[in-house]
Amino acid sequence: MNTPEQSQLGKTAAYVDQYDASLLFPIPRAGKRLEIGVSGTPPFFGADLWTAFELSWLNLRGKPQLALATFTVPCETPNIVESKSFKLYLNSFNNSRFADAAGVQARLRADISEAVWRGAPRAAIVGVKLLLPELFDREQVHELDGLSLDRLDVECTRYTPSPELLGAAFLEQPVSEVLTSNLLKSNCLVTGQPDWGSVRISYSGPQIDQEGLLQYLVSFRNHNEFHEQCVERIFMDVWTRCKPHKLAVYARYTRRGGLDINPFRTSHPATLPPNIRTARQ
Repeated sequence: MNTPEQSQLGKTAAYVDQYDASLLFPIPRAGKRLEIGVSGTPPFFGADLWTAFELSWLNLRGKPQLALATFTVPCETPNIVESKSFKLYLNSFNNSRFADAAGVQARLRADISEAVWRGAPRAAIVGVKLLLPELFDREQVHELDGLSLDRLDVECTRYTPSPELLGAAFLEQPVSEVLTSNLLKSNCLVTGQPDWGSVRISYSGPQIDQEGLLQYLVSFRNHNEFHEQCVERIFMDVWTRCKPHKLAVYARYTRRGGLDINPFRTSHPATLPPNIRTARQ
């Protein structure tokens, strides 16, 4: 079983510029899910939405080609892919020849699907889309929709996850709200390097105390965990402490190494949010 400490994170890594699928390093989701009380089927659906801004290869005449790539990894996959290994894998395309973009897309889909489903029967392939340069000017920038918690003037004193800060008005009429914050920050599980993000929480149920929710989100500031794990922790803490009837948590993290990761978790089947980057991404 792979562990984060066995990955290339925080280590000197050789630059491999010839295609090599073995560079992908899957890490099981199960261990971190046990920490947050998920031992069987999770009470959420969703996916991890990745964007790769640094993808290039050679055509059959040796001319460099490039594209933006988006990846949709279902959250029911048993593994995540460690992000530095993902970057090293993408670099391995740099001096590799492919007949066309469709060949690159097919190779990406096959390799990443194998990595995230490794050790279990494959239930679905990973979604992969390539955006070629002639379509770059169609790319949008849009902030997360919702009521900003950051408007609140609150005192923040806790910088490790503190679910006891969460509360809700259980004796009042239920509400439906969409709340956002740009103040999410956590650190890489292995290197301790900062990960900056924005988060949107949409729910129906007892009204969540907004000041406590903002303080709770800020409490991740010194917490070491991967993006996907942080979002699942937020989901489970809100789900168990505030007891909403429906809940969805969506975070968009700024890119590192030419990659951003944007996890989405929902208590009910729902359409995935459009993979549109925020201004900071």
